[in-house]
Amino acid sequence: MSSPSRTSRSSPWSACTSIASPPPRPEDGTGAAAVHALRGASFAVRRGELVALKGRSGSGKTTLLHLIGGLDSPQRGRIVLDGTDLSELGESGLLELRRDRIGFVFQSFGLIPILTAAENVGVPLRLRRAEPREREERVALLLALVGLAGHATQRPGELSGGQQQRVAIARALANRPALLLADEPTGQLDAATGLAVMELLRAVVRSEGVTALVATHDPQLLGLADRVLELGDGEVVERP
Repeated sequence: MSSPSRTSRSSPWSACTSIASPPPRPEDGTGAAAVHALRGASFAVRRGELVALKGRSGSGKTTLLHLIGGLDSPQRGRIVLDGTDLSELGESGLLELRRDRIGFVFQSFGLIPILTAAENVGVPLRLRRAEPREREERVALLLALVGLAGHATQRPGELSGGQQQRVAIARALANRPALLLADEPTGQLDAATGLAVMELLRAVVRSEGVTALVATHDPQLLGLADRVLELGDGEVVERP
């Protein structure tokens, strides 16, 4: 994979041009017309921004995040991350991209139940074969960053939903990614806890210098973003 280029914060860092999602597989025999979640979506995100992706449930937010994260491939269009065109990467290149340059935060947390908080945060570092000392120092720093320094030895079942999502955010930052993709990160939390997690996400994006794209349909969270993009009818438009 080519070395990432360096741009100023005012320059587009991530760009999606005329993205169309693959046609969906039919799920029933009703003969209903196929609906494409994305039909020519185009937008750009600048380095260091926290951008909220707004849209009703089923509008294609998750599909778009999967395409940007290299988990799926668009039917047409281009996705460029820091100078790297994802269509030019093979499977090994996409794997390296997801491991080293993109952090994922999911609505369901995605923690491994039998591992402690510290061990969950350290999983990406193990996959990168980081040295034990680097692993320990990075995990300790991140748990402190998300306010869980005293919970390192607890397993997910011993943590609240908000604490589990904090662990998931720390894990997403383990390999110092350039891009953080969060899919409804507060969807399973109550309003107060969700707001606290979103404020934490904004704080760590600033402290770690990460570019973040957060999918949500929660109105109270949109005001915490630098910009709001709305996905509807397969297209992306910027909202004030």
